[in-house]
Amino acid sequence: MRPGEWARDGAAVWKVAVPDQPGRLPGVRMAGFTGRTTDLIDLPLIPYPAVTLFLDFGDALLITDGGGETRCGSAVAGLAPRGARGVGQNIDCLQIRLSPPVAHAVLNAVAAVSGTVVAFADLWTADRGRLQERLRDTGSWAERFALAEDALAHRYAAGPALDPEVSFAWHRLVAGRGRVRVDRLAAESGWSRQRLWSRFRAQIGVTPKRAARLIRFDEAVHRLAAGGRAAAVAAETGYADQSHLHREITAFTGMNPSTVATTPWLAVDDVAWPAPTL
Repeated sequence: MRPGEWARDGAAVWKVAVPDQPGRLPGVRMAGFTGRTTDLIDLPLIPYPAVTLFLDFGDALLITDGGGETRCGSAVAGLAPRGARGVGQNIDCLQIRLSPPVAHAVLNAVAAVSGTVVAFADLWTADRGRLQERLRDTGSWAERFALAEDALAHRYAAGPALDPEVSFAWHRLVAGRGRVRVDRLAAESGWSRQRLWSRFRAQIGVTPKRAARLIRFDEAVHRLAAGGRAAAVAAETGYADQSHLHREITAFTGMNPSTVATTPWLAVDDVAWPAPTL
């Protein structure tokens, strides 16, 4: 696939816009989605090792969490929101993925939203209305990307930084594709396991072990979506066996591997997010 139109089961036709070049903030990735359908769009959100902002320009998008709470319009999905779904018709939405170190600075409350979906207004208070109005009134996706990047860069520069040890641990987990023992991670960071566990959870929102599981899960489901066989994917991504992989996918999504592999959420990733930078 490539940026442009794509169809899913003949029900929804999407146009996907992506920036022409990498942004100036590492750990920030953006894509614009325009969805048109006569039926209701109902997409399960597959957990991803980033905090996701949904900036809706038509107030047609509903983001629901696993507990049944519904957020109308723009929303923020924290790390691994199990059971979350995007619902709507004729959707125009800017989606932004923030790595946890960036989200910590930009939102200043990322740990509090881990595993949940909250209204964008709850975390982005200053100038939120003006930003959304400017994004809505802007005619091109390129201009929207530039406006969003400027706003993110401003908040990032003014926001709090992670502890260096926590930042190191996160990037080490990403580099190791989630296959790093926590004891080793603590030793490499220079902290005790207990201190690393506590500070990491306070600033990222999950424990190092949970983060490692999420990163490894993400690699596995993308391999499945690319056509990999479950047994081979389990071996390639460090799971004990196919049953272990199945249990992890069910724990994160409530789905089985074959269902996850065919979700539109993953199908569009090679268009909107072709080169992960966490």
